[in-house]
Amino acid sequence: MKDRFEQYRKEFSETKLIEKLNAVAKKVGMKTIYPVLLLYYAYKKKDTPGWAKKIITGAIGYFILPFDLVPDFLIPLIGYTDDLSVLTFGLLALTAHIDKTVIDQSRDKMTNLFGDYDTTDVDEIDKKVKDKQEENKKDES
Repeated sequence: MKDRFEQYRKEFSETKLIEKLNAVAKKVGMKTIYPVLLLYYAYKKKDTPGWAKKIITGAIGYFILPFDLVPDFLIPLIGYTDDLSVLTFGLLALTAHIDKTVIDQSRDKMTNLFGDYDTTDVDEIDKKVKDKQEENKKDES
C-alpha cells in the first residue's frame, strides 16, 4: 500500500509550520495546536526513527495544506476537524517518541502562542498520550 502521507510530506517545512501556527492558533484552539507541537518536537529529536518522522511530516503537512478532505478556509473551524483526526492518529501512533522534553517544549510554545492559558485541554491530551504509552508497555510484556 502506498504511503498515505507521501503527498503531504512535501508541504512540511519549519517555516510553513510557524506561519500556519501564527495564522490559525487562536482560531482553531489548543486541541488542534498542541498535537501539532508534540509531533513537531518529536520530529526534532535525533533518536526519533525515520519511519516515525515520515508519519510526522505527513501529518503536519496535512495540517499545513489548506486543501484537504475538508478545506480549512471553506468552512472555518469545521475545516480543521479532519486535520485534528490526522494529527490524533499520528500522535497515538508515535506515543513512544513523546517524552517529558517534547511535552515541556510543546507547553512552552503553547505559552508563547496563547499567553497564560487554561491547561485543561493540554492536560487531557497528555493523559491520553500517557495512557497509550502504558497500554503499549503492557502489550510488550
